Amino acid sequence: MSGPGYPSPNQPPYPMSQPGGHSMPPYPMGGYGDPGQNAPPAGFQVGYQPVPDQPIMYQPGPVSPGPQPGQPYGVPAAVPAPIAVPAGVPPGLEYLTQIDQILIHQKVELLEAFIGFETNNQYEIKNSLGQKIYSAKEKNDCCTRNCCGALRSFDMKIKDNMDREVIRLIRPYRCVSCWCPCCLQEMEIQAPPGTPIGYVKQDWHPCYPKFSIMGPNKETVMKLEGPCMACNCCGDVHFELKGKDGTGKPIGRISKQWTGLLKEVFTDADNFGIQFPLDMDVKMKAVLMGTCFLIDFMFFEKVGDTNQRNTVFS
Repeated sequence: MSGPGYPSPNQPPYPMSQPGGHSMPPYPMGGYGDPGQNAPPAGFQVGYQPVPDQPIMYQPGPVSPGPQPGQPYGVPAAVPAPIAVPAGVPPGLEYLTQIDQILIHQKVELLEAFIGFETNNQYEIKNSLGQKIYSAKEKNDCCTRNCCGALRSFDMKIKDNMDREVIRLIRPYRCVSCWCPCCLQEMEIQAPPGTPIGYVKQDWHPCYPKFSIMGPNKETVMKLEGPCMACNCCGDVHFELKGKDGTGKPIGRISKQWTGLLKEVFTDADNFGIQFPLDMDVKMKAVLMGTCFLIDFMFFEKVGDTNQRNTVFS
């Protein structure tokens, strides 16, 4: 299974068209994590030219039908019925029900690149077509960013294209080394802000970075495991998503993508791809999004002259 990201030529675009001129995603029918379930389809293509920023203003939004034959001039076309959103979807996350891939691009901060002064991380979250669907920004103070480095606590706000906060990530200050098993990394995901929908916690292991993806009551729903050396030297780094027992075939993946030698050496602006089943609970898709940010800070964040971490030992 290749890394997640931009669709292959044989993969249909999202959202999938339905009769009636509007889009309707499938939704969970039997859960996820079934060992018999196939892994998600292939991902990034070499040579992809990203679509210029064309933000999706309404997530999701009905597709307006074109002019009908014989329709008198000036008479408005019939407005399609609103998309039926399954119950229990937090406001602002409706669009996530239609997709099985997310791309996360960290913005390059010039001040940080030239003088090494750590600034609040900012990200753009896009669909597989390269269209912006959300934006994320770290909320932190100067002292915490530059003194605590990549282990720093933070709040991160994720907003839609109408500048409404739809997800909040809360990361407390924790250790990250396997030598401190009693105080490992964790993050709380809220949607809407103030309402916990899930957690991600680092599991102790002497060699591999492992995480438990949890529901709102801290019950384990899925497991995530990365490589022993989380170092993307001229290649991608994959964290495999599996069922709650951690066995069986992968059902998804979080991938740190190689962005080129110059960008990797002189900046800490990272690109990630997240792939998950289309029918996964939308709340768990949001939790995986938060997990991706936690992984970025743990293994791929560089502060000043401090190199990024590669293993759970350091």
